[in-house]
Amino acid sequence: MGKHVLLIEDEPNIIEAIRFILSREGWRVDTHSDGTTAYDRVTAVRPDIVILDVMLPGRSGFDILRDIRADTGLNGLPVLMLTAKGQVKDREMAERMGASRFMAKPFSNTEVLASVRELTGA
Repeated sequence: MGKHVLLIEDEPNIIEAIRFILSREGWRVDTHSDGTTAYDRVTAVRPDIVILDVMLPGRSGFDILRDIRADTGLNGLPVLMLTAKGQVKDREMAERMGASRFMAKPFSNTEVLASVRELTGA
């Protein structure tokens, strides 16, 4: 069982927080912060789970999620979506587009860790 997460996020403090939480638990954390090239990064590194921010430079997390879900080679890849807004319409759109889970910022460390573990069966 691999323990490899790809974090697609452009806020340095959130990147550091999530990297710290997960690497302490033995996860290998790759990060990417550009929406334009994020999907290419997912296909290149083939992580066990993607943590994907909704608001990214270049393309939105929803666009990237749509690409991931349209790619048959990435079937079953868990995607945990993050948003600053926590708005109902974002949550509904994320669920409709196939996000595995949705988390509003600010989130707790235990929440992130529990979700990643649950979504990957780790």
